[in-house]
Amino acid sequence: MSKNTDFVTSCPLTKVQKIVGGKWKIVILWYLSVGPKRFGQIKRTFPDITQAMLTKQLRELEEDGFVHREVFKEIPPRVEYSLTATGENFVPILRSMYDWGEVHLAPAEQ
Repeated sequence: MSKNTDFVTSCPLTKVQKIVGGKWKIVILWYLSVGPKRFGQIKRTFPDITQAMLTKQLRELEEDGFVHREVFKEIPPRVEYSLTATGENFVPILRSMYDWGEVHLAPAEQ
């Protein structure tokens, strides 16, 4: 195995990119960082995402240990999504990304 291939497959950044690389994952994590949300709340906040894509992104984040899905045994059933400890540990990185974006990508003053 060449060094370049080893770098790409074993680099921690590559692993993180695979987890949060979806188009909506970072903003979903950021939105959940303020507290648990129901599916409908998430969907209304991001109207451009399809229901199927939102479901897919949430399932992947759950599989990767960033999001917890809790089903409440009520009628009708209620489902809430929240960050796990791993997801909470990722929030400072999201905050740094947010802050960087504010400084470097903010619209120019008029």
